[in-house]
Amino acid sequence: MILLSVVLATLLTPPVATTPPAAARDSFIVSGTITDGGTQRPIVGATVMIRGRSAGTQSAHAGRYRLAFPILSTTRSVNLVVRMIGYAPVTRHVAVIGKGATVDVALISAPTQLGSITVSGGQGNATRTETRPTSVAPMSVSVAQAGSPNYAVKGAPSLDRRRNVRGDGTSRATPSLQDSSNREQYSVIAENPFLNARRTPLSTFAIDVDRASYSDVRRYLDQSIRPPRDAVRIEELVNYFHYDYRAPERGTAPLDVTIETHAAPWQPSHRLIRIGMQAQRLPIADLPPANLVFLVDVSGSMGEENKLPLVIKSLRLLTQELRPQDRVAIAVYAGAAGLVLPSTLGSEKSRIFEALDRLQSGGSTNGGAGIRLAYNTARAHFLSEGANRVILATDGDFNVGTTSDSDLIQLIETERKSGVSLTVLGFGMGNTQHAKMEQLADKGNGQFAYIDNLAEAQKALVREMGGTLFTLARDVKLQVEFNPSRVRSYRLVGYENRLLRDEDFNDDTKDAGELGAGHSVTALYDVELMDGESSVSTGTVDALRYGAPRRRATENDSDDLAFVKVRYQPPQGGKSAMLSWAVRESAGAPTADYAFASAVAGFGMLLRGSDHKGKLTWADVRRLAERGQGDDRDGDRAGFLRLVGAAERVMTATATARDR
Repeated sequence: MILLSVVLATLLTPPVATTPPAAARDSFIVSGTITDGGTQRPIVGATVMIRGRSAGTQSAHAGRYRLAFPILSTTRSVNLVVRMIGYAPVTRHVAVIGKGATVDVALISAPTQLGSITVSGGQGNATRTETRPTSVAPMSVSVAQAGSPNYAVKGAPSLDRRRNVRGDGTSRATPSLQDSSNREQYSVIAENPFLNARRTPLSTFAIDVDRASYSDVRRYLDQSIRPPRDAVRIEELVNYFHYDYRAPERGTAPLDVTIETHAAPWQPSHRLIRIGMQAQRLPIADLPPANLVFLVDVSGSMGEENKLPLVIKSLRLLTQELRPQDRVAIAVYAGAAGLVLPSTLGSEKSRIFEALDRLQSGGSTNGGAGIRLAYNTARAHFLSEGANRVILATDGDFNVGTTSDSDLIQLIETERKSGVSLTVLGFGMGNTQHAKMEQLADKGNGQFAYIDNLAEAQKALVREMGGTLFTLARDVKLQVEFNPSRVRSYRLVGYENRLLRDEDFNDDTKDAGELGAGHSVTALYDVELMDGESSVSTGTVDALRYGAPRRRATENDSDDLAFVKVRYQPPQGGKSAMLSWAVRESAGAPTADYAFASAVAGFGMLLRGSDHKGKLTWADVRRLAERGQGDDRDGDRAGFLRLVGAAERVMTATATARDR
C-alpha cells in the first residue's frame, strides 16, 4: 500500500518542465513507407530504429511510419535500420538537414537463417546436429535415451511436448522452446468432431469477434517458437482479416449474411460452407458519443517495454481519434486503485496525453479493485444514448484482492448490468493470462485483443475503432440446421468455447457475442455429403427401442445443404429478432475471400496438428493465400503470407528435433 501511494502521488503530480541542454536542437523527423521489394505491397509491423538510440517505431497503416527524435547541433547524419521477420534487414544513411527527411524502404524477402545445435547422448554416445532458428541461443542438449520423448537441457529453455493441462480447464504455454518459468495460460481446446446430421441436425453457437489468437501466434512465430496448441484458436485467426461481405443498408437490420460453398481444400470430396456475417459500416462521425474509462494495470509486472510503455503508446493512438463529444477517464491499479484523470472531453487531448505519459509501474496487482473503480467512474458519466465502455489494459496477472477466475467473472457479470461494456487489451509475455482475459471480455459484453506491437494497436484501436467501441447488436447467436438427405456429417471449424445448447438459441436470457459497427464474423463448416464415399467416423449408436426420429420437413428432397438462422438483440437489450437463409452449393469459382479464409483455417489446423487437416500442406496454404490476396489495402494478407513461411520453418525444425 505504501508503494502504491508513492506511485499514485507521482501519477497525480503534474510533470515538471525541464530545459534541454544548450547543445540540443529541435526534433528531427524521418518518415516514409515500408514495402515488399518483390510485390510492392505495403508492410505493416516492420520495426524502424535509429542505430545507437532508443528511438523506434513500427510501420502502420499502408506501411507508413513516422519517427521523431532529438538531435544535437553537432549531429550530421544517422543510420536508419528497418527489420521485419522474413526479410533481410536494411540500413539507410540519413543526412540530418532541416527538420526532417523522407526515406522509403523496400525490403527483400529472405528466409530466417537457421543455426545448429549439438545434441549428445543416446545409444553409443552418438552425436547429431539439429537445426534451429538463430533467434534461439546455442545450447547443449543431453538425451537420456534414444527415442526419449523429453529433452533435458543444460543452461537453456526446456523442450517439452506435453500440454501441461491444469485442473481448472486451462493449459500452460509449453511451446517447443519455452522457458520453464513461463506462466502464460490458455483455455484447453478439444477440437469439434464430425457429427451425424441425422442424429444431430442442429449446430448452435455464439459469435466471437475476438482476434487475439492471431497476434499471439504471430508473437511466437516472430521469435521462431512453435505456438502452444491451445493458443491457436482457428475462428480468431480467420476473423482477424477483413472480408468483402455484403453490408446491410442503413435503417434495416444491423447485419447481413453472405454464404459460399465449394470443395474443401483439405478434403475435396467434402464441402466447405463459409458463413460471413457483416455489421453495418458506419462513419465514426455518425456514431454516438463515447464514455470511456482507460483502466491501466501499473503493477510491477507491467514494467517491461512490451507492456506499460506499449500500453501508453496504444492508448495515445486511440486518444488521437476521439471526437470533442467523447469523454475519457484514466484509472490505474496496483496494490490498490486510483483515479489519475477524471472524465475529460475528447477535445482536451493534451490533458489526456499528459496523464498517460505520467504512468509508472510498481507494486502488486489488485485487479478487482481497479475494475470496481473503473465501472463506478463510467456509471458516474453514463450516456443513455452513447457507448459506455471500460478498456482494461493488462497482462491479466492479478495477485491481490479478488484473484480467482470465478470471483472476477461474477464481478464482471454484476457490473455489466449497468450497461457498461468491457474491452480487454492484453500485453506482454511470460505471465500473460490469456484464458482469464478472454473470459472477462466475454462476460463483460466486449472483445479481447492481444497487442504485440504498435501496428496491432493501430489496427484494433484506430482502423477498427467503430467495432471495438460501438455495439450494434448484442447476444448474437447462430444456428445451422443440416439437411440429412444431402449431408451425412458436418464439423464446425473452431468456436469450441462458444457452443450453446440448441434450446439456448431462442432463450433471450442466454448471453452470447456482441457485434460492433463494421465488424465481420466468419464461420466455416466442413461438410461430408451423402452422395460421397464416407471418409470420417462419427461413431455408432444402438438401434432405438421406440423407433426412428420423425423425418424433418426440411428433408423433403430439397437441394438445400442447410438452413442458417441468426438471432440478435438491440444494443440496449430487449426482445430478439431473427434472420434466416438457405445454404446451397455455389456456382462458379471460389471468390478470393473464400480462398483466403480457407487458407487461414488450414494454417490453424497445421499449427494445431489437427486430426482433420487431411492431406493439406504448407504449400497448399500458401497457394490458397496467394489466390486470395486481393486488394489488401492494409497489407494484412501480405503479412499472413510471411507468417506462413515462418510457421513452416518453425514447424519443420520442431518436427526434425522430435524425430531424432
